[in-house]
Amino acid sequence: MPNFFIDRPIFAWVIAIIIMLAGGLAILKLPVAQYPTIAPPAVTISASYPGADAKTVQDTVTQVIEQNMNGIDNLMYMSSNSDSTGTVQITLTFESGT
Repeated sequence: MPNFFIDRPIFAWVIAIIIMLAGGLAILKLPVAQYPTIAPPAVTISASYPGADAKTVQDTVTQVIEQNMNGIDNLMYMSSNSDSTGTVQITLTFESGT
């Protein structure tokens, strides 16, 4: 078999190019969508301060909780939302594997 391709180098190149093109087309068809989506772990803290407006809740509740939660191990980021009904929602997102 090696003698066949040594005697016909152009045929060997054509076969090699066809195999490379088939591999290039096959790699585009790989099912990448089957990989799982990994969401980092998160904790949500909810609190309410009846009768308070958003500014009051932000100053008296949200900031206090954020200051106490700041510096927790493996904390990636923190987001908070205070609304006019006196409700606070703080979401703490941690690194994967914690």
